[in-house]
Amino acid sequence: METMDTITKDTTIGDLLSIKPGSVPVLMEIGMHCIGCPSSASETIEEAAIVHGVDPVELVEKLNQA
Repeated sequence: METMDTITKDTTIGDLLSIKPGSVPVLMEIGMHCIGCPSSASETIEEAAIVHGVDPVELVEKLNQA
């Protein structure tokens, strides 16, 4: 069952940072160093994963554990 703080592949980076600010290190690990730039705020977790060569399912799992 999903809760308000459950991250999905469709969660935007902006929403992720609001819901789980502790997820920043996970994003930094995949090379997403521009998490504060305006364009990344509207990018989904799935889009970010694909751009950075990471499996979106694995990234979502890591983010939900963060």
